[in-house]
Amino acid sequence: MRLSRYFLPVLKETPSEAQVVSHRYMLRAGMIKQSAAGIYSWLPLGFRVLKKIEGIVHEEQMRAGHIPMLMPTIQSADLWRESGRYDAYGEEMLRITDRHDRDMLFTPTAEELITDVFRANVSSYKDLPLTMYQIQWKFRDEIRPRFGVMRGREFYMKDGYNFDLSKEDALHAYNRHLVSYLRTYERMGLQAIPMRADGGPIGGDYTHEFLVLAETGESEVFYDSAVTDLTFGDRDIDYDDVAQCQAILEEFTSKYARTDETHDAALFEAVPEDRRRVARGIEVGQIFYFGTKYSEALNATVQTGDGASVPVHMGSHGIGVSRLLGAIIEASHDDKGIIWPEGVTPFHCGIVNLKQGDDEADAACEQLYAALTAIGLEPLYDDRKERAGAKFAGMDLIGLPWRITVGPRGLKNGVVELTSRRTGESEELSPEEAVKKIAAIYAAHPTPRGF
Repeated sequence: MRLSRYFLPVLKETPSEAQVVSHRYMLRAGMIKQSAAGIYSWLPLGFRVLKKIEGIVHEEQMRAGHIPMLMPTIQSADLWRESGRYDAYGEEMLRITDRHDRDMLFTPTAEELITDVFRANVSSYKDLPLTMYQIQWKFRDEIRPRFGVMRGREFYMKDGYNFDLSKEDALHAYNRHLVSYLRTYERMGLQAIPMRADGGPIGGDYTHEFLVLAETGESEVFYDSAVTDLTFGDRDIDYDDVAQCQAILEEFTSKYARTDETHDAALFEAVPEDRRRVARGIEVGQIFYFGTKYSEALNATVQTGDGASVPVHMGSHGIGVSRLLGAIIEASHDDKGIIWPEGVTPFHCGIVNLKQGDDEADAACEQLYAALTAIGLEPLYDDRKERAGAKFAGMDLIGLPWRITVGPRGLKNGVVELTSRRTGESEELSPEEAVKKIAAIYAAHPTPRGF
């Protein structure tokens, strides 16, 4: 993409309403624009990152054997009355009435709707296990939306639902989701710690939240620092292997890590003092097992091999796709701007032309642009007639992990400058070597295509 042809409305000043780093930088970098309180338009740069994150979520869910689908954002209240949650959910649910005076609602979550889909189409144990998921816009009417996309009213979310014959099968689905989530977050450059949590309005006996440690987190968290030493890495996982998935759950949840809602002071005191940590965290996902709570209420049953009719065991699993942008920025930034991890960067590399209009510099930038594009990468070429300082500041603000700087002086020696946004370190390489190095970096960080 050539910056002269792109829509990137960066701001020099920080809007007064932005209270946290992620909100400030997303506004300044031209990623979002507020439409109403807690509701945002996603501008091209923000939309690209959103779709990169969505792509990673899709890839890892399908790797685990889960099936994508899509349900409506507007639901009938009848299903929620059937489950008993319509009046119990609270004022966060946006309740509306259509022209025929039918009670409707804007989806905050979809346990009822997916259960209705299941009960209408599945009647035999032979069709189990089954896990389906969607990535969809949701709405919760927060009383005080703040912190930009991290506490908005409209948000983009992955929600998945498993249907199993027994509790044991459903707990394997729970473990399978935990494993897939660990891989998902690490691909985004995040360490999201699974912590014992409260089930809230969804309910359930088993639930873990995934939290990214950050000063701006909404939850107080208590944990053993040893959990921060754990990494999932590039493990070869058989998601059908019950023992393997259980072992990973035990590995990542055996150390003390809880939110303030489930904190147990006595258990925390048992952690060695030098490893006890109290911090704040941003929730970016949650998994639940809630047994037959919805299947019994909504009559979602299957016939077993001996002819008995039994309610299925269920769980739900969510990832805050739009919230993840804020979480990543909170975890990865400096005083100049965003620092995108390679896995989710909107563009793989920036190209800065120090002397636009110089024939040699222009030609070298065009060749770099073509070479990177030819190997499937997406560069952002700053071809504007702007001062070098303004170009560097813009690149730092939007946070591309790598930048190639091209100028007449370097070209006389046959080199360009390759700079890491994270470390600030630069090296001089031939244009061909710079392209090869960028290609090698992203070979280890495959990224879904953005828009």
